[in-house]
Amino acid sequence: MRKFIRQYISVIIFISLPGMISAQENKETKSVVEWHSFADAYKLNKVKPKKMLVDVYTDWCGWCKKMDKETFQNPEIAKYMQKHFYCVKLNAETKDTIVIDTVKFVNSNPTGRGGNNRLAVELLRGKMSYPSYVFINEQNQLLTTVPGYLTADDFSPVLHFFGEEAYKNTKWEDYRDAWIKANKKTVNATQVK
Repeated sequence: MRKFIRQYISVIIFISLPGMISAQENKETKSVVEWHSFADAYKLNKVKPKKMLVDVYTDWCGWCKKMDKETFQNPEIAKYMQKHFYCVKLNAETKDTIVIDTVKFVNSNPTGRGGNNRLAVELLRGKMSYPSYVFINEQNQLLTTVPGYLTADDFSPVLHFFGEEAYKNTKWEDYRDAWIKANKKTVNATQVK
């Protein structure tokens, strides 16, 4: 009986070992974005200045979920975001009050369905489109908002445009064209200003 149990355990280990190794490799190579609340990122920026990338989403938005699952899970995208930005998740319809310094941002319909939090409205300048990505510099100044779902290939040049601070002296169209030429890929992110 003991021999049978040892053989059984050996077979189980032999069968599961490749899966365990693969899982360990994925854990080590996959980069994960550390998401913050807006208030926390704002506080972190005061201590160690860094640009913010705010992902404005809603719970019902299918394209937002696709962005989370595909683009933000891309290891290169996640690693770059982590290095160059405080990454913020902001549910545009949150009922929670968001406090930044002494300013309170509340939902326009706090007891009913829907409604938008005033912070989301301010960041998107009233153009409530989901998902949208808001880029903010180290001085907490809004740089731009980029609306819509973007693949990793489309989002990468946008991240680099702001992460490398190319926006300070290069037009987006020129940067995008150079990116396409250098990476031999097309880029559908045409809405950066």
